[in-house]
Amino acid sequence: MAIIIARHNPVIFKTQAIQVQAGPELLRYTPVGDPLSFEQMLQLRQPIQVDDPTQFELTLANLGVSADITFHWQQRDFRLLVRQQRPDRGDEVLKLLSGYVPAHELRLPLLTLMTELAEELLLETGQGWLPGRYQEIWLPTPYADTLPTDPNRWFHLSPHQGAARAVLCRELNLLERPRAYVHLPTNSLQLVYHMHLSVPRCADLSALHADESLDPQSGQLQAELDWQHPDLYLAELVDGEFNGQLFTLIKGELVAQQPNQVYLSEAFAHQTGWVVADEHCAWPSTSAAP
Repeated sequence: MAIIIARHNPVIFKTQAIQVQAGPELLRYTPVGDPLSFEQMLQLRQPIQVDDPTQFELTLANLGVSADITFHWQQRDFRLLVRQQRPDRGDEVLKLLSGYVPAHELRLPLLTLMTELAEELLLETGQGWLPGRYQEIWLPTPYADTLPTDPNRWFHLSPHQGAARAVLCRELNLLERPRAYVHLPTNSLQLVYHMHLSVPRCADLSALHADESLDPQSGQLQAELDWQHPDLYLAELVDGEFNGQLFTLIKGELVAQQPNQVYLSEAFAHQTGWVVADEHCAWPSTSAAP
């Protein structure tokens, strides 16, 4: 059963183009130009090419940010993914929790990611919904009016496996050391923050993803939650690699899923230097599982 957990008027999204200077050991990005609306940004997201994937300078349409979250449950390791249909690219992918970075947060993209995680990563127990913390910082609670929180417990996100190469916004070094790549098909810079999710002991944990869409009648954005289609997936890892097993987590039980005609997003495609050239990559066959 699906319910609407939030309604609000669309916020006027503004961002800026991103000038990137990349070298073998460091990538620096600088917001440039006039503010861009969402539609203007999309118009700039056209395929590009670079001659040398390790060293270049160019201007990109936007900055995107993602969370690569690992999770240990029932003595097994998983990565959290969400499903996304992409009609403009003609595919359906399993992807990281992610979002576009607005202009006022381009220097601190982790703030954008915290908002995205608060809105999209929903963990339910029998005593309520778990609020979240990143290190010592509480995440926002955008659905507090409709989803009562567990008063005594919370989930915790911690930094995990920072990238070896530095990323700077102008002169500001991003201390969390996200992985950075330029995605050639969308003319964008993507930052991936590696995190680990810890949860309190609870036998009835459910993991769900809230999906936001535009209501054509009211013109409002509405966030919807559907227990029949939780849409937050646990992809099992063995030695850090996907083994082809995919699950949802409902009331403490892992429920096996069969991904049909689905790909992994470009975040998992081969990276050369600072560059990812593929739209997506294949979901591993379960025959590869031990």
